[in-house]
Amino acid sequence: MKEYILSVGIDIGTSTTQLVFSRITIENTASMASVPRIKIIDKEVIYRSDIHFTPLRSLKEIDGIGVRKIIEKEYKKADISPDDVDTGAVIITGETARKENAREVLNTLSGLAGDFVVATAGPDLEGIIAGKGAGAAQISKKKGAVVVNLDIGGGTTNIAVFKNGEAIDTACLDIGGRLIKLNKDTLAVTYISPKLKQLAESIGLNISEGKRLTLQELSQLMVRMVEILEEVIGVKDVTPGLDLMLTDHDLRRDYDVDFVSFSGGVADCIYDEDKTDLYEYGDIGIVLGKKIKDSNLVRKGNMVKPAETIRATVVGAGSHTTDISGSTITFDEEVLPIKNIPILKLTDEDEQLPLSKLASIIADKLKWFRLENDKQQVALAMKGVKNASFETIQELSKCIIDGMKEIIELNLPLIVIVEHDIAKALGQTLKAQLSYKKDVVCIDSVMVENGDYIDIGNSISNGKVVPVIVKTLLFSY
Repeated sequence: MKEYILSVGIDIGTSTTQLVFSRITIENTASMASVPRIKIIDKEVIYRSDIHFTPLRSLKEIDGIGVRKIIEKEYKKADISPDDVDTGAVIITGETARKENAREVLNTLSGLAGDFVVATAGPDLEGIIAGKGAGAAQISKKKGAVVVNLDIGGGTTNIAVFKNGEAIDTACLDIGGRLIKLNKDTLAVTYISPKLKQLAESIGLNISEGKRLTLQELSQLMVRMVEILEEVIGVKDVTPGLDLMLTDHDLRRDYDVDFVSFSGGVADCIYDEDKTDLYEYGDIGIVLGKKIKDSNLVRKGNMVKPAETIRATVVGAGSHTTDISGSTITFDEEVLPIKNIPILKLTDEDEQLPLSKLASIIADKLKWFRLENDKQQVALAMKGVKNASFETIQELSKCIIDGMKEIIELNLPLIVIVEHDIAKALGQTLKAQLSYKKDVVCIDSVMVENGDYIDIGNSISNGKVVPVIVKTLLFSY
């Protein structure tokens, strides 16, 4: 039997705020005589909101009430109630994620996104979500190729590289269409970001608020911004300007790029031939898009047009953040949903050690997660053992209990995540060894890493699986 999940994606970006609703279809793909194997078999966007300018109280603050009014209006237009929503993501992206009140804004949206919706921001995750939403991941899988997607918004360019459908590299640059705002009639600068001011100075341009730009000056700066994009994906030699514009880390560039795609608001200016008013939006987005179109990014990058451009991130948030666990799992329903649990992932080297040493390694690494004068909930993650024997499961369970003693002493469930299909046996063993006095959530077929956080929702498909969202919670970078 097929089952349907309604997912919401809300993207609060530097320039725009938008929403999509998606219908996710899950089905048991195993035969009647086999262990159930519940899979996501289809994702369909069923409603796309209008694209709204993100309301701001100042250059440093988002208007949270204004954002909420936008989202409430779109819920009504879609004829959907917050109670109808099963999963999804609220994502504050780009420059907006650095606003002083980003967390406060997320709180204003409480109740509008169902019981199981995450709030995330961060350039690596944003780039991957945008690349999936745009369709770049699917293009790379279909063509068996390496595709780099540049999601160019108002404040940042989030880059994700996909190989055969999987993300293999990410980076983020402070390059976007609203980093300079202009009086569209006089070309007087009303705002310039500090980094872009530095980049301009590096090529002999002095740009400040109130100054009128000439077309030559504007063109010169746009060319330099495009050169930085060429440098990051390897079609031009790297200069110190690239390091200036990176928000965090660079791409590795240890692979050959087969195709380049663009998403985000500026992408519409790359693909759209009809944009004749260069300053229609009072910013540099259209000019930047046209310079990219004339650059080596397009000429040497073998450009492909993705399925989504300006809506890539919100479609990715609504359709591509949710996964589901395996069906051989153990959990206590009353402790679900659980949100924002940090991951302690054992390394391959840790798991190759004798099980007798594993407990002390877990206990030592658990210290990483201690808060000042306090302890916090942590989920233990590992690959686990394929086809584990009864004795191995018993010994592994004992090691986990000994290593996670600090967590077990708290009034919180024990959460264990394994990649291999042993969660049911391991979870039941943990419960038994804890004399059935402790809530246990043990799930499998989920891949996580150190630095990730996880949300686990209420069970679906008659209790066979649980929806899972793995994310990185970064509100500044």
